[in-house]
Amino acid sequence: MTRLFETEDGSHSLFSEEFNVSYHSKFGAIQETKHVFIEAGLRYKAVLGKELRILDIGFGTGLNAFMTLLEAEKRGLSVDYTGVEAFPISKELSDKLNYPELTGHPEKEEIFRQLHSDNWGETVQYTETFKATKVKKKFQDLDFKERFDIVYFDAFAPGSQPELWEAPVLQIMHDALVKGGVLVTYCAKGDVKRTLKAIGFEVEKLTGPPGKREMTRATK
Repeated sequence: MTRLFETEDGSHSLFSEEFNVSYHSKFGAIQETKHVFIEAGLRYKAVLGKELRILDIGFGTGLNAFMTLLEAEKRGLSVDYTGVEAFPISKELSDKLNYPELTGHPEKEEIFRQLHSDNWGETVQYTETFKATKVKKKFQDLDFKERFDIVYFDAFAPGSQPELWEAPVLQIMHDALVKGGVLVTYCAKGDVKRTLKAIGFEVEKLTGPPGKREMTRATK
């Protein structure tokens, strides 16, 4: 069972009873996505006139996708986004999420709903600057090769699904990135950083979002 709750910045998140973990930080879903993925990932790699290719692990509530769409439009960036999710949330839950309102873009509510309702496996041009493809697969089954500039690694926490933070999956992420590409994640556990280094990433320790002291950015 998955239930909706309100985080400390007023934005919604979901809690998975099966894995006993929330989809976003209880201190603020929007704050976390902005800090970890938009600021440390998208803005860090943004180059005007160059299309950025982003792999989101995983699609979840659609918040990372939606805030990437907003940032692309705001900065005139061209973004090709791929969101991976093995277990999509229900329409009942996605229809309740308050991200368009809380980000100050209620006029884009229809686009946010469309992000959830459009078919998996199809590429859709949502705005002039943002197109997206949703892939319904387990992270372990991905086989992208040198395709992406950024990986948003937003898997459930290591305490809930440790296998997603071990060498086999992180190697898949390394393989998916082009040279110089970056993986950004809220996680700063020592064993995860050591695994990233062993695979071949250069690892940076960055200040974390509200409620977390540190986060991680890894460069191929």
